[in-house]
Amino acid sequence: MRMPTTIVSTPDARPLAERVAYVADIAGRYAGEVDAAARFPAEAVDAMRSTGLLGASLPTSLGGEGLTLSELGSIAAKIGAACSSAGMVFAMHHSQVLSMSRHLGGSASLAVLAGRIATEQLLIASATTELGIGGDVRSSSCFVDIEGDKVRLVKNAPVISYGSEADLVFVTARRNADSAPSDQVVVVCDAANLQLEPTGGWDTLGLRGTASMGYRLNALVAADRVIPEPYESISTESMLPVCHVLWASVWLGMARALVDICRQYVRAAARRSIGSVPPGATKLVDLIAELERFEALVDGLARRTDEIFDDREALGTIGYQVSINNLKVTASELVAQVAIAALAITGISGYRNDGQYSVARIFRDAQGAALMVHNDRIIANTARLILVQKG
Repeated sequence: MRMPTTIVSTPDARPLAERVAYVADIAGRYAGEVDAAARFPAEAVDAMRSTGLLGASLPTSLGGEGLTLSELGSIAAKIGAACSSAGMVFAMHHSQVLSMSRHLGGSASLAVLAGRIATEQLLIASATTELGIGGDVRSSSCFVDIEGDKVRLVKNAPVISYGSEADLVFVTARRNADSAPSDQVVVVCDAANLQLEPTGGWDTLGLRGTASMGYRLNALVAADRVIPEPYESISTESMLPVCHVLWASVWLGMARALVDICRQYVRAAARRSIGSVPPGATKLVDLIAELERFEALVDGLARRTDEIFDDREALGTIGYQVSINNLKVTASELVAQVAIAALAITGISGYRNDGQYSVARIFRDAQGAALMVHNDRIIANTARLILVQKG
C-alpha cells in the first residue's frame, strides 16, 4: 500500500474553473503514457490533490466545497476528455466520498475521517465485488468479524480500482457471520491497517490507467469504521446515483474529445479542397447531433438528482431508479457509438495510435463503459423494477 498522503497545508485559492483546467492539462499531458504503460495516472491525481479537488464534494461543514452533482459531473467530463482513466478515478473517488459523508449516522469518528479527506486530500477506492457472487454487488459472502474493539475483514475481490494507490478502501461485507448475503455494511479501511495481496494483473484493451487489479484483502480496523447505515440505503441513496451520473459525465467528456478531433480533421480536409464539402462533413453533422442528445441526457439526470438529493424517499422510488439505471446503460452505449462514428470520419488517421487525429486510445477506453457493472446485469435489474412498478 502507498504511504499516507501529506497534508495540504495551503489550500489552492484559484477559482474552481482554473483549478479544473490545470488538472485537465496535467491529465492530458500524461494520458498517452498512462495508457501505454497501463499505469495509475499519478500526475493527474497529484494535481487533484494540490488543487483540493479530492475533497470538493464534501459539505463545507466538513471542510469541503459543497459542490453539486452537476458541478462534479462537469469536472469529471473535463478530466475525462483529457484522460479517460484519470476521469474515472475522479468519478469513483467521489462516489465513495459521498457514500460516507451522506451516511455518517451520527458517528463522530467517521465525521473526523470525512474532514481528513478534505484536509489531507485522501484518495478513496472501493471493494464492492467479490469472487463467487457472480458480479452482484448487493450480495456478499465475506463478513465482519468482531475482535474486541476492532473488526477483521477478509475478502477476495476480483477488482479494486487503484487499490494499491488509495489511502482508504471502502469494503462491503455481511454485517456478521450469521447475516444474510444481502444484509451488508460498508467498512472503511485505512491503508495502514490493510493488506492487499494481488491475485491478478490489469493488461486490458482500454481504461488501462484505472489499475483495476484483483486482490485478496485482509483488514483489521477499529469497530467505529463500520458505517452505521446499511449498504442497501447507501447504495440506493448515494453510491448508485453518484456513480452513474459521474461515470456518464466522464463518458460524455470522452465523446466531446472525439467530436473535437473530428472537427479538426474535417476542417483540415476542407482547407485542402476549397470549394467542396469533405466527405466527413456530413457525418460530422450527425455526430454533433448525437453528442447533443448525449449532453441533454447526462445534464438532465444530473440536475434531476441534485433536485432530490436530500429526499431519500424520492431517490428510492422505482421511477428514479429506472431512470438512473437507464442513464448508465444509454450513456455507455452512446460513447461507444460516438467512438465508432469518429473512427469512420477520421479513417486511417484516426486508426493510427500516433498522429494529430488519432482516436485509438479513446476508442478503446469507450469499449469498457458497458462492462463496468455489465449492462446486461443492470438491464435485468431494471426489468425487475418495471415489473413491480405501478402506473
